[in-house]
Amino acid sequence: MLKKISLAFLGVTTLAFTAHAFTTSQSDAVDLGKASAAVEYVANNTTVLSTGDFDGRSDHITTGKVKLEKTSTGYQLSFAADFSLDGAPDPVVALGNGETFNVANKLGTLKNKTGRQVYQLPAGFTPGQFSEVYVWCEKFSVPLGVAKLNAA
Repeated sequence: MLKKISLAFLGVTTLAFTAHAFTTSQSDAVDLGKASAAVEYVANNTTVLSTGDFDGRSDHITTGKVKLEKTSTGYQLSFAADFSLDGAPDPVVALGNGETFNVANKLGTLKNKTGRQVYQLPAGFTPGQFSEVYVWCEKFSVPLGVAKLNAA
């Protein structure tokens, strides 16, 4: 099929393009309804074990929600889209208990100061062994925000 479009206002008199039709065999066909349902299943294949809300520490503003989730590949921490840190040098994410940060429980550098982000937990992680999530400033060894985890 050949279509012509006049674009005189651009100084182009005619633009032609060809639209090609293609066919697939029955075995090549994809049921988009089933495909999107499968994607939805994989995306929702998580179980929320506990949740918490960040409170700022050390004169910093840290807000937003965090979830501890079990997935088909292990455990993860998910910071919600409403997560926000006002800024600090060397922020890291870690787990702790009783307002105590332990560098051995560090999960890694904070990926972003705002928004959704996910941190995989180590293979040996056991749910219930930690009750807090920390955003910690390594440079000054102070907490920037702490979220107490509560069962979902």
